[in-house]
Amino acid sequence: WTASDILHWSPIVRRAANEQFSCVHPDDPTVSGISHLLWTGKPTKDTSDGANAVFYGDKAIDRSPCGTGTSARMAQLHAKGKLEIGQPYIHESYIGSEFVGTVESVTKVGNYPAIMPSIEGWAQVTGYNQILVDDQDPYAFGFQVI
Repeated sequence: WTASDILHWSPIVRRAANEQFSCVHPDDPTVSGISHLLWTGKPTKDTSDGANAVFYGDKAIDRSPCGTGTSARMAQLHAKGKLEIGQPYIHESYIGSEFVGTVESVTKVGNYPAIMPSIEGWAQVTGYNQILVDDQDPYAFGFQVI
């Protein structure tokens, strides 16, 4: 799959999936719908167990294997009996960056079986942010509308 293919097909697949399926978090109904797509494929490195490309937003592909996506992939593999507790899972991104995930334990989320994953990766500082708060701002610490 090419980056152009992913950017072309992802919005179409996401829209169709959201029309056909009702995805709602079992513990938090405010979390619903499909926002990201994870495309899987064969890794390019002999040391990787799996590869993916994660599409998000309007036209973006994640440069990392995506911690949430890696966790979801491990949950899927564990449920199929293809990944054991404690077994490292090396997940490769579209550009070759890697995360090492591990199923630490099993649990439940709502009535669904789930895993407790750990993710190990490499990151770089890409920017700095300085936030200033005006002492006179009545909403300096945010606000709540609900």
